[in-house]
Amino acid sequence: MHIDLNCDLGEGSPHDEALLALITSANIACGFHAGDAQTALRTLRVAAQHGVQVGAHPSFADREHFGREELEQPPEQIFAECVYQIGALQGLARAVGMQVAYLKPHGALYNMACRRDDYAQAIVAAAEVFGLALLGLPGSRLQTRSLGHCRFVGEGFADRGYRPDGSLIPRREVGALVHDPEAAVRQARWLIAERGVETLCVHGDNPQALIFVQALRQALTAEGISLRPFRLSL
Repeated sequence: MHIDLNCDLGEGSPHDEALLALITSANIACGFHAGDAQTALRTLRVAAQHGVQVGAHPSFADREHFGREELEQPPEQIFAECVYQIGALQGLARAVGMQVAYLKPHGALYNMACRRDDYAQAIVAAAEVFGLALLGLPGSRLQTRSLGHCRFVGEGFADRGYRPDGSLIPRREVGALVHDPEAAVRQARWLIAERGVETLCVHGDNPQALIFVQALRQALTAEGISLRPFRLSL
């Protein structure tokens, strides 16, 4: 058995380079919620050095709230802004001999697209333009809308709390974050066994991100689970 470990990077957090030596996929900020062209280029270069698969991590244009405030936007705007962000990152990736392999929306855009058909359709359409795989919650509208359009990859979060229906607890509510590395490992086991995820995420802006990823690597490899990027096609 194998699993992918991903992190949201290029957002200005201090552990990016150390994390890139431990993970297998990097979701790189495209500048709308955090980061900039130079940060993205630097992150891509380090990812290339470590053989890490890279994906675009587009967001609402909302740096003030780090892309975590839900916004009402027409689907055409969501589509256009995602294509714009992916295209910019794709150009930077080519400059270092890499290829953007997948799309993972950030923050509020991710959560809204997981539960709303109009947002999900816009995200899927953007992924389809570039021939990208798409990360999202298992059983979400993103998964439903992906059918016949792009490769869907079920994602689980080791450092976030879940509701009984499989959605994430909003960050403003009690239980939204997992603080203990051992609890993160237990949740990862549950996500793999019960939710069938193909990739596990630890947020790069989590102050304990490095500790969490180290704990996950140690626990999973000890159980005979190999760590490698998810397949880009079924």
